[in-house]
Amino acid sequence: MSKIQELFKRKNKNVLNVYCTAGYPKLDSITEVIKALQDNGVDLIEIGMPYSDPLADGPVIQVSSTAALHNGMTIKKLFEQLKGFKNNISVPVILMGYMNPVLQYGFEKFCKDAAEVGVDGLILPDLPEYEFETEYGVIIKKYGLDFVFLVTPETSAERVKKLDALSSGFLYAVSSSSVTGTDKNFLTVETYIEKLQSLKLKNPILVGFGIKDKETFNDACKYSNGAIIGTAYIKVLENSTDINVSTKEFLKSIIG
Repeated sequence: MSKIQELFKRKNKNVLNVYCTAGYPKLDSITEVIKALQDNGVDLIEIGMPYSDPLADGPVIQVSSTAALHNGMTIKKLFEQLKGFKNNISVPVILMGYMNPVLQYGFEKFCKDAAEVGVDGLILPDLPEYEFETEYGVIIKKYGLDFVFLVTPETSAERVKKLDALSSGFLYAVSSSSVTGTDKNFLTVETYIEKLQSLKLKNPILVGFGIKDKETFNDACKYSNGAIIGTAYIKVLENSTDINVSTKEFLKSIIG
């Protein structure tokens, strides 16, 4: 059983996954950021690998990615910074990014290096299902990494079941077909998640896109196993003078 699967076995409601951008707000911030997240109650951490053309990210995360790239963040630099991070971090950590820089790095080398530093799983939104099945999935599994697919309200029931079968760890339920950081009507989200629940999926469901405060977190958790916060936390880091204090205040406002 993977570390992510162990998490959901231990806690299957109100799971909080928080996204941060590697190299933001400063090039060497990542270990401080993930330690602050863990110490203040986050269950799962998603580290975004900055990319110049992030298709699923809204303007706030795009700005953080641009800043991180200007700071000098690369996949190689991120792995250097993450060496030994598991000595202080016990919560599962996922890398989220896009195929272009991963392929430039070398896909198998990327998976190998990720596993060696202690990463638990991957989210690559632009890795197509067919390529996952025919080429990349076997490499991901070879290095013991979970892989998370995204589904949207427009994803057919048949395709949801297929992506659920291919995923391990959890299924990422995008709350609507838009970019991150946009406001949501959670009545429509409720209908969507109820539809997913009715399919009797094998993976837990985390809701992402538009989760920004206690109200939206609680709304998302009513219908799923938990939620993912990204844009709202990046805004906190943007204005932070003390990462731990700012993170503590932000998370206290969401989970108490």
